[in-house]
Amino acid sequence: MDNNCYDKMINSSEDLLDLLDTLFREPAPFWNQFYTDRNRGLPFFIEFPDENLVSYFHNGFLKEGKVLELGCGNGRNSVFFATQGCTIDAVDISDVAIAWGKELALKNNVTINFICKSVHELALVEDKYDIIYDAGCLHHITPHRRIGYINFIKKSLKPGGYFGLTCFRPGFNDVGGGNCFSDLEVYKMCRLKGGLAYSEKQIRFLFEDQLEVVEFRPMREMIADDGLFGKQFLWTALFKKIAA
Repeated sequence: MDNNCYDKMINSSEDLLDLLDTLFREPAPFWNQFYTDRNRGLPFFIEFPDENLVSYFHNGFLKEGKVLELGCGNGRNSVFFATQGCTIDAVDISDVAIAWGKELALKNNVTINFICKSVHELALVEDKYDIIYDAGCLHHITPHRRIGYINFIKKSLKPGGYFGLTCFRPGFNDVGGGNCFSDLEVYKMCRLKGGLAYSEKQIRFLFEDQLEVVEFRPMREMIADDGLFGKQFLWTALFKKIAA
């Protein structure tokens, strides 16, 4: 849609969200281009799971169950979930990323239900998932869509279910991390500029009303020989949904 020719009258909250979307670039073409060249040397392009995710299983926080991964990328974490006996819905807006994920699942002989959609298009079914995992989706979500994203997670998790998150920490934008912009600055620029960095206080503020913190720490730095993904410019957090 031409951003200068938006003539739809706002008559609902969804109309307002749609209008605000037009201020920003279309996400699907960007992410398709992002995933097209697998040899770019980006740290996210390895095929190993997040070190924190592996630790959640090894430490007994997580066990097999129904999983939703938001922004699954090449499927590396979804593959790990599958090896732990989980049933996975893996969502990404990029069909190029989904194709890579299907290849990785085939290579590892696991079954994953890949869904090529925006996370904002997912149908809400309350108390559906034992685990929801986000390895880098939140920090690419615009503030006006963040509200729906958070509500979706809180409602989709079963009571006692877990939400795992990795996202950009402040102070690392010079080495691949995100930027510390206020919501107002985002709308003045009409850009996320590679992603938003969140402080620990901000993340807790977004989730702690219904989810209790199990673990919150910086991600551990890993190298290829470790067989795990880990970058210090990311937070890792594990929350548990408070039972009613």
